[in-house]
Amino acid sequence: MSKFVGIELGGTKVNIITGTGLNDHSEMIRIPTRDPHSTWQNVIETLRSHQSQQGDFAGIGIASFGPINVSLRDPDYGTFLKTPKPGWSHFDLLGPLKAAFPQTQIVLDTDVNGAALGEHRWGGAQGLENFAYVTVGTGVGVGVISNGKPVHGLLHPEAGHILIKRDLSADPYIGHCPFHGDCLEGLICGPAIQARTGKAGEDLASDDPLWGVIGGYLAQLFYNLTLISAPQRILVGGGVGLNEPVLTAARDELHRLMGGYIEALSEHSACERFVRPAHLREKAGVLGALSMVCSAWTQHHP
Repeated sequence: MSKFVGIELGGTKVNIITGTGLNDHSEMIRIPTRDPHSTWQNVIETLRSHQSQQGDFAGIGIASFGPINVSLRDPDYGTFLKTPKPGWSHFDLLGPLKAAFPQTQIVLDTDVNGAALGEHRWGGAQGLENFAYVTVGTGVGVGVISNGKPVHGLLHPEAGHILIKRDLSADPYIGHCPFHGDCLEGLICGPAIQARTGKAGEDLASDDPLWGVIGGYLAQLFYNLTLISAPQRILVGGGVGLNEPVLTAARDELHRLMGGYIEALSEHSACERFVRPAHLREKAGVLGALSMVCSAWTQHHP
């Protein structure tokens, strides 16, 4: 049976698995995300080691943070655009990988689109054709699936950088984003939490009032996503996004913001069913990468 590689390239770590699917994959390997050249060389060396032990791979799927060029027709396909991740802007991700594995099919999309596709195939979006996946951790990413496919266009959705209505007297923080300051990502990502409190999110008390503030900001994203792309469901991942006080506050505020306008969400219980934790949780991205390459390989080998 053909074996595949799934790679999730995140802001703090790279996750790698090999296998064929949800119930057939290796233990996950984690590599810290440092500068692009040393990080990617480490990934390539890891894949070569696996290849020498297991034989050639049929394909490699990559779900990467962005912004990154995902247009197959563009000569810069697979190259990062301007990104808040220091040192990674304009790095050619695919070039070194293609040179190392010239006979291997390689598929690329964003980390959130990959996670969304993983949830579509094996998780909380099975049977749905239109939904959104939101992750809140080191950054904020949004993947939008329309008619079963990720939305691509001028770029890919970068809804983590939407502007937010806020009460500066209640939250005077100037924001973490190097491009926009207090955009959504600049206000609710992990580094923004630490900048406000001096603590990492996992060390913050569950009843800290900041969680309610973050949930309120996140609800504005849910509100806008619902009105713009009409998803059947919003799935949430990431260390901050999966924090129960954040999810609770976000659902409460989403229900208030809607004001009964969308009848399907007029009851609070409907908002709870509409906004759900990602079923695949921390494995959504890397399993999504595996799902992408498995699907692409099947299309070429019916």
